[in-house]
Amino acid sequence: MAKFELKLPKMGESVAEATITNWLKNVGDTIAMDEAVLEIATDKVDSEVPSEVSGVLVEQLFGKDDVVKVGQTIAIIETEGRSVEAPKPAEVAAPSVAEVAKTLEVVKENVAPADFSGSDKFFSPLVKNIAKEEGVSVAELESISGSGKDGRVTKEDILNFVKNRTSQPVVTQTVAPVAQPITPPVQSTTTSAVPVSVNGGDEIVEMDRMRKLISGYMVASVQTSAHVQSFIEVDVTNIVKWRDKVKGAFEKREGEKLTFTPIMMEAVAKALKDFPGMNISVDGDYIIKKKNINLGMAAALPNGNLIVPVIKNADQLNLVGMAKAVNDLGNRAKAGKLKPDDTQGGTYTVTNVGTFGSVFGTPIINQPQVGILALGAIRKVPAVIETPEGDFIGIRQKMFLSHSYDHRVVDGALGGSFVKRVAEYLEAFDVNREY
Repeated sequence: MAKFELKLPKMGESVAEATITNWLKNVGDTIAMDEAVLEIATDKVDSEVPSEVSGVLVEQLFGKDDVVKVGQTIAIIETEGRSVEAPKPAEVAAPSVAEVAKTLEVVKENVAPADFSGSDKFFSPLVKNIAKEEGVSVAELESISGSGKDGRVTKEDILNFVKNRTSQPVVTQTVAPVAQPITPPVQSTTTSAVPVSVNGGDEIVEMDRMRKLISGYMVASVQTSAHVQSFIEVDVTNIVKWRDKVKGAFEKREGEKLTFTPIMMEAVAKALKDFPGMNISVDGDYIIKKKNINLGMAAALPNGNLIVPVIKNADQLNLVGMAKAVNDLGNRAKAGKLKPDDTQGGTYTVTNVGTFGSVFGTPIINQPQVGILALGAIRKVPAVIETPEGDFIGIRQKMFLSHSYDHRVVDGALGGSFVKRVAEYLEAFDVNREY
């Protein structure tokens, strides 16, 4: 029977591995070509892995939460599509009897396989298979003090337990392992203490995976970089008037909405060319001067979390190209359709806190970059207007730019000059320009 090896596909030049978050198909299920088989996640983006063939899923070589390298085989699909018996454990997940015998030098009598479905603890498929082969009961398995992450029982833990267990008789008869499909393991619920509501009315919700990652990134960034901020107020009246005048024709001709974001991104890209010292990253004691200007833009995900897709070579785009890139990444972020490579390679980040009504903010640097710019809300404010005939008070459209930068490698002169240059480009916007 022909069998097809489903491999973890390449997801971008800078993506080398991914974590399995959920199996959408179980062993024995029929799969159509291009149908999603499992869900995976990189450090920032969740994706689905589709099947390249039609057939029946006969083996899952990895379980939930396993980390898989690009190019590794993750499942076996029988391409003739007829029913098959339950497969033997995957090579990566279960040792052969010979391997176990060599390690232990003795093999126990065959006993009825234990049912671990009632246990609250997480045990990997490998540990379960060894336990069943060696007649280790659920109670015995739960009593083992695990040395793995979050107290998980590892292969070495259970092998040592079996080796040191002397109460069972030793025999020379070998026993074939019980064949069974590898099912996605259940996440342990005992790895950390769950907080208790004091008044009984509080709702306690565990962070989702993305929020845990964001939390880790934010704490690591604050602990790594010496954050300093510079603020500047910008008069964007000309930009507001110009956009109001052309946005209808722009959408009709280009098929894209014209927001303020691509206009701001255009100014930031120009300023980075003027101040390449902001377009760098830090690696230990070394500064890496980036050749390309790749702008990250914070965007909202469907679950409310934020992600930072990247506009590659932003300085080479005209306003139309920038608008298309901004809209494409923003729309795919909202739909959960970003690819792993869409979030890689950023050299500087822009976040629009004005979307939520904030006047300004103090954003945290996206490591290993050295700067991030927050765009505040555009507001009508009274302002002093200077003219050859004298000064007068008028209504202007203004906003704040908040620049956070890494004071380890960016001093105040560079950090302040950069954000001032962005402001100058915005205030000098040509109301007669063609898009």
